[in-house]
Amino acid sequence: MKFALIVILSALTLNAYSLDYPKSPNTKLTPGALCDRPSEYRYAEQIPYCERDVSSALKKEIFEAYRVELGYTLDPRTRSSYKIDHFIPLCAGGSNEEINLWPQHVSVYDITDPIESVGCEKLKAGRITQKILIELVKQAKYNLSEAPKIYKNLQSL
Repeated sequence: MKFALIVILSALTLNAYSLDYPKSPNTKLTPGALCDRPSEYRYAEQIPYCERDVSSALKKEIFEAYRVELGYTLDPRTRSSYKIDHFIPLCAGGSNEEINLWPQHVSVYDITDPIESVGCEKLKAGRITQKILIELVKQAKYNLSEAPKIYKNLQSL
């Protein structure tokens, strides 16, 4: 009986811990969106670019949606450990719409931000297309274990 209780409590503890924050964007809340009201067009590919414009109110709504609809803790006392991430980065033609935004923990963006940075440098240099970069960014954000390989491949372009 004690063993069963310990197993149940351990499972609940692990489950609660795993719901502290999302490790990747939720496909229903954050499927991603491209810029449809550009302030300019960038690169040889003429990719629509939206200036960063996410209000504090929208950021709060996104945190609340991930808490209420998905059950993540996203403790407001540790808000500085998060940012609202553009699933499809602005530099790759992403939008500021709610469907392109999600609460990203520092442990995740420490892994994915370098990919976005190098990827957009390669996009600017014409060494990768917007479509391929977006696929790679999504792959990295959905599968953090693949991020180092993706980063290395981008660097080699």
